[in-house]
Amino acid sequence: MTGSVARRMILPLVFGLLGTGVLAGLGLWQLDRLAWKEAALADISARIVAAPVALPAAPDPEADRYLPVKATGRFTGEVLEVLVSRKEIGAGVRVIEAFETEGRRVLVDRGFVADGARVSPRGPDVPDVEGNLHWPDEVDGFTPPPDPKTGLWFARDVPAMAAQLATEPLLIVARAPTAPGIEPMPVDTSGIPNNHLGYAVQWFGLAAVWLGMTAYLLWRIRRRTV
Repeated sequence: MTGSVARRMILPLVFGLLGTGVLAGLGLWQLDRLAWKEAALADISARIVAAPVALPAAPDPEADRYLPVKATGRFTGEVLEVLVSRKEIGAGVRVIEAFETEGRRVLVDRGFVADGARVSPRGPDVPDVEGNLHWPDEVDGFTPPPDPKTGLWFARDVPAMAAQLATEPLLIVARAPTAPGIEPMPVDTSGIPNNHLGYAVQWFGLAAVWLGMTAYLLWRIRRRTV
């Protein structure tokens, strides 16, 4: 290889190695994020199944998210229904009902009722509710308002539901049955995205492509000058 060929190859080689290093570095960063996210999810999972405590006087949507609680009181019969669909079951609703406990009114997500059983008797209510505090992030600019004909909601909008039923903007998602015919849908970590492994694979793939293109370019430069 002559000196002129070597000089022509220096700049592509530098850019190739630099680009490969940056892309590989981003892949390693995503692996670090993956480890962090898995630890965070494990912590949340442990928090969800912990022993329940009394309702906090002034719950915080961040600090108290997923906090296990237990409350004694009564359901008021004031109900909102949120349209949902479950795999292998089909369409149905989440039953959101006002619950009075120790002079407070809160919301309880009692669970799932299949569409065909919405008008069926549900049996007596239990006086105790055990579940987790939650502030679901389900509303965006594309979420329609509640249907005025059916009364169905299309997302759990805690502030709006609390205003509708005159309760605190506080939602307990039941993790134990509150009445026959209503299947609890307790909170879990399945709705928390964890895509860092996929992102890492993409960055490492781009690094491999960049390196391959660099090698091909260097080969072309050398071939043209032979």
